[in-house]
Amino acid sequence: MPHKKHLYKDKKLRLAMKKEPGIVLEKKQHIHLVLCASIISQQLSTKAAATIHGRFRGLFSEKNPKPQDILKIPFETLRSIGLSQAKATYVRNVCAFFIEEKINDQKLHQMHRDEVIATLTKIKGVGRWTVEMLLMFGLGDEDVFSAGDLALQQSMVKLYDLGHLDKKSLMSELLRISENWKPYRTHACLYLWHWSDKD
Repeated sequence: MPHKKHLYKDKKLRLAMKKEPGIVLEKKQHIHLVLCASIISQQLSTKAAATIHGRFRGLFSEKNPKPQDILKIPFETLRSIGLSQAKATYVRNVCAFFIEEKINDQKLHQMHRDEVIATLTKIKGVGRWTVEMLLMFGLGDEDVFSAGDLALQQSMVKLYDLGHLDKKSLMSELLRISENWKPYRTHACLYLWHWSDKD
């Protein structure tokens, strides 16, 4: 695998590469549903998120409801399955945005990552971190570094011994280190997350 050979040049990162993350990056379809699922699961345990997401999917007869189908569901019905007022609003925001801006899977898969971030963060309730996760796990982008991800920061502080740096200096150093991982920054993130989980 070309990403392993490239990332192995980083002697520190090599320590986190002893075990494979076991995640295959793939280009998914129905991206509006991936975004809705991300919103639903935020700040919830895996079990709670799965329960509420299951109820959400149970509102529809078809497997992959379109944005229009989701907008037809009354707001109170979305609230009744366990979504907070904010999350119910954000799910509707996603669907309305996809319709109004004529966003579809093909369009997103053809965009550059910076364009995807600039476009989707216009949606109220969708932040940069959410879109970075979508790029990695929904659009299969191999070269994303989510600098604002706390678990990633913690892994790098430990692995590269950066605990002495203030917040601004730390961010600069994280970005500097990640430059060496291009064009496989997503894979580096996967190794670091996996390493912190297992360590």
